[in-house]
Amino acid sequence: MSQIIPADLLASLHAGLASGDIVPYLGAGALSHVTHKVSGKPIPADSNSLILAMNNGQPMAPRLMYEFPRAAMNVELKRGRAAVNKFLIATYGSDEWTDSAFHGWLTGFNPDYVIDINRDTQLQRLWSKTPHILVVGIARMAGTAFRYRLYQHDGEKYAEVSNEGVDSSLPVLFKPMGTPWPQPDFIASDADYVDYITELMGGFSIPPFLKARRVGKRYLFLGLRLNRDTERMVMSDIIYDCATGPAAWAMIEEPTAKERRFCARLGIEIIEAPISALYGEALAAA
Repeated sequence: MSQIIPADLLASLHAGLASGDIVPYLGAGALSHVTHKVSGKPIPADSNSLILAMNNGQPMAPRLMYEFPRAAMNVELKRGRAAVNKFLIATYGSDEWTDSAFHGWLTGFNPDYVIDINRDTQLQRLWSKTPHILVVGIARMAGTAFRYRLYQHDGEKYAEVSNEGVDSSLPVLFKPMGTPWPQPDFIASDADYVDYITELMGGFSIPPFLKARRVGKRYLFLGLRLNRDTERMVMSDIIYDCATGPAAWAMIEEPTAKERRFCARLGIEIIEAPISALYGEALAAA
């Protein structure tokens, strides 16, 4: 059963987001209220809705419905990697989705580091006048030892930069699973994840300046379910070098026993409340 966030914890989370001590880590649930401007349909974000959208609204075989990367791998094997990329570009590459009140509220804290494992462009549009660094995950790319692209936004447009040329003082938006802007790159199929996670564990999926910035950070997982090994492995390596003690908080309304065990092992405190409990009153008062 969901709970109301104690006032002192709520104040502490807000203060941590404002100071940059707490890094927001966004999962599919962060997009739960985003809909298509014409049809009113929810944006495909979680594994199940992505699979259905990719397969023209029809369920796939039960073994493929288990997780989006598995279903995407099946499509890639039958129709090529380009088919999966085409679907993701068509889904996320336009502005036909409504604006997210949650993302707008989060942007009000002027965060200096946000991790967003969704493939949408909500935060990129909100930051379109703000100079920042965009880190985009890539996989199975020849000619580079790294599994990311670096872009620097000057307040008007993106330009790809090197590790040596990046202004590491700027705010960072980390999109490990990709984005259609400014160039479409996605981590989607099982093969993508195997390559990306392998290099993530080896230290080649995160830029050096970001490795330094993340030391001692705490995290607030928003809209992220922790019952799938793929997302748990990505998350565990991305938050490496986090603070000791309460390293993170995860807002999960109805956590499973598996999620409780995993969070207990990593020192993550579960808050059994929807993410709207973080910002509902703030928006009502605005």
